Amino acid sequence: MADEKHSTEEAKGLFGRIGLFYRQVVSELRKVVWPTRNQLTTYTSVVLVFVGFIIAVVSILDVVLTKIVFWVFG
Repeated sequence: MADEKHSTEEAKGLFGRIGLFYRQVVSELRKVVWPTRNQLTTYTSVVLVFVGFIIAVVSILDVVLTKIVFWVFG
């Protein structure tokens, strides 16, 4: 069975395999459930707020650790 599939793929040639790949990609993209504009706005806002929060936490930790290092080795 595997040999039949492999030999069929070889018989198609390079352009046939590329065409098959793109047809499969388009077929899978048609199955995707795309978000509405409202959902997209909400999700983007959540991500931006989360990233801002993480930046703030890392910045605070950086300042605290910098002060500790200068106090110890200063």
